[in-house]
Amino acid sequence: MPPDEPRLAAILRAARRIAVVGLSPKPERPSYGVASYLQRAGYTIIPVRPTERTILGEPVQPDLRAAAATGPIDIVNIFRRSEFVPALLGDLLAVRPGLVWMQVGIRHEATARRLEAEGIPVVMDRCLAVEHHFLGG
Repeated sequence: MPPDEPRLAAILRAARRIAVVGLSPKPERPSYGVASYLQRAGYTIIPVRPTERTILGEPVQPDLRAAAATGPIDIVNIFRRSEFVPALLGDLLAVRPGLVWMQVGIRHEATARRLEAEGIPVVMDRCLAVEHHFLGG
């Protein structure tokens, strides 16, 4: 079950570092627009993508474990298709972010249940930038 609005707002206010899995280097892609918005809102973005060197001026990490090696990850924002989400489970459990966020159109119930059973809250099929703005981030 996703966190209620007050808890979600508290998580977003406390967060500083957001790993963006599947961040595209193309400005026209939704992942780029959301990550850019989050940067402007004061978050440090950690791009997670097996290719590229930098995106939005930040060094790209090949996976979540490498991203976590650079410092704690407060939120993992996923821009990968739903069928690829289960492959992230091991890294998500190892990294233990304060929140896992699956963007609009991305859902994986079994992965969400497993993460929530481990105490990691999950939001699915919602836009982090829209919710941040709505909650007064």
